[in-house]
Amino acid sequence: MNNTKEMSTNVDTKSRDRKKGYKTNYRKNNKNKLDFSFKKSNLKIIALGGLDEIGKNITVFEYEDEIVLVDCGLEFPEDDMLGVDLVIPDVTYLIKNKEKIKGLVITHGHEDHIGAIPYVLKQVNMPIFATRLTAKLIEHKLEEHHLRNSVKLNVVNQGDTVNFGKIKVEFIRSSHSIPDAVMFAIHTPVGTVIHTGDFKVDYTPIDGQEMDLGRLAEIGNNGVLALLSDSTNSERKGYTMSEKSIGPVFDNLFEGCKKRIVVATFASNVHRVQQIVNSAVKFGRKIAVSGRSMINMIEAARELNYIDAPDDLFIDIDMIKNFTDEQLVIMTTGSQGETMSALTRMANGEHKKVTITSNDLVIISANPIPGNEKSVSKVIDQLMKIGSEVVYSALADVHVSGHACQEEQKLIMALVRPKYFIPVHGEYRQLMAHRDTAIEMGIPKENIFLTNNGRVLELNEEEAKFTGTVPAGRVMVDGLGVGDVGNIVLRDRQHLSQDGLIVIVMTMDNQTGEIVSGPDVISRGFVYVRESENLMEDVKAFIREEIHDLENRHVRDWSTIKSTLKDDLRDFIFDRTKRNPMILPIIMEV
Repeated sequence: MNNTKEMSTNVDTKSRDRKKGYKTNYRKNNKNKLDFSFKKSNLKIIALGGLDEIGKNITVFEYEDEIVLVDCGLEFPEDDMLGVDLVIPDVTYLIKNKEKIKGLVITHGHEDHIGAIPYVLKQVNMPIFATRLTAKLIEHKLEEHHLRNSVKLNVVNQGDTVNFGKIKVEFIRSSHSIPDAVMFAIHTPVGTVIHTGDFKVDYTPIDGQEMDLGRLAEIGNNGVLALLSDSTNSERKGYTMSEKSIGPVFDNLFEGCKKRIVVATFASNVHRVQQIVNSAVKFGRKIAVSGRSMINMIEAARELNYIDAPDDLFIDIDMIKNFTDEQLVIMTTGSQGETMSALTRMANGEHKKVTITSNDLVIISANPIPGNEKSVSKVIDQLMKIGSEVVYSALADVHVSGHACQEEQKLIMALVRPKYFIPVHGEYRQLMAHRDTAIEMGIPKENIFLTNNGRVLELNEEEAKFTGTVPAGRVMVDGLGVGDVGNIVLRDRQHLSQDGLIVIVMTMDNQTGEIVSGPDVISRGFVYVRESENLMEDVKAFIREEIHDLENRHVRDWSTIKSTLKDDLRDFIFDRTKRNPMILPIIMEV
């Protein structure tokens, strides 16, 4: 595909061509003329998140002076991130190259793909391109952060192509657990790259919008440089069940049930909501919705006609007292056992509107995300202690995944037939499993790249190789603070949570170094002072002795006094208690 042409030797011409980004090869032909073979620049692919983790998905596609971003998601904090609300990607690289950024394209409306958008836009503004429902959900986020008027949000239809210049992005209809999901065909001068986003191959989707497998095959016939594919379910053999298989299960649970039915599911799973709606209509029940994210999602989906429901089906949560139990369905968030979610508050008897009783059938229509198993089990136990009947995935097929298993991943590879393969969206073991599937499908091992966040992969028609790294860490959001909680703060929080705190307060004469008042010892999370008076008195005596010793050695430097006191007191307390609390000396001078 290289453009080759003959021209006379000219220094200015060669210089101009180099400035254009070409690499020039020279070779003499039979006519003793110089032949110039121009190689196009490499395409750079840089994941700033989404690898070796679930969430925080954001990928850079860079060609010469153009950057197009795919997705901009958040990650929920791990157990050791005490007090942290959200984790977003480090976009230092984007800030340094913001003049190159042409736009942000979004595969679908899940939090791990759109959740970081407001935070990133405050640092780097850029136009956004998304399908209808995805754009509506992004619009809500921009309004919450007072950014709606300063950001250009473009609605794109499935099948459309957005021309950014040298890079063109085609939106291809896909299937997932949320409507309007798309794959991307990213057309560049060095070839086409397919990015699947999150997907499953559902031949009987609830909305009838089947994945455009024909277009993928057509692009595959024309040649695909690289495939980036969702690895979430790459360890699972076979196929993911169709979302439509859930409908009969709901019907069986609803049929003949005299209890009030409470269904917890992912707020974003509009297709699941539609099937709950279908069963409620079929068996003559009204639906009340609890949970802000669920309410917002249903409002957005109904506004765009993505949920087919009678006008009088949904009632306000305050109206449930006007209906009998067998006339009601309550749809709620909290399928993952989140501490402040509606279902958890119901289970703990803390919900202001809904009180769970023994006449409730609770259906948890979701599988626990890895790491949430204990939280979900705790909620189920609490609901059962109240006396309610609980149905969850271990008891009935009330959930199917939104991600492709191995046979569906093979189908995409067979249609696309990429030269290079890059597994994305998954932890390391999932990326490895996807790599093994690709090898089974005949993709050469040397053409498969397991990359890391921040690693730069450059590729063209001839070769692909890693060429460096860029910053790609985690930025933690704590309340209104973005990035002001780092590893040191987290380490302090962990220390406090495990060992507690001792604060030493005293006043010293800055001339003599003698203690004027104190020391007072304040303990939090270490021991209860009244029950450990002897220990506290011993600590005070030790401090006086230490200060006296420092005075005898004529130590007058306050930082030295503090550090010496802290170190010696730590050793003293550990010898007495085998505990290691955080020690904070506060010394005032007079």
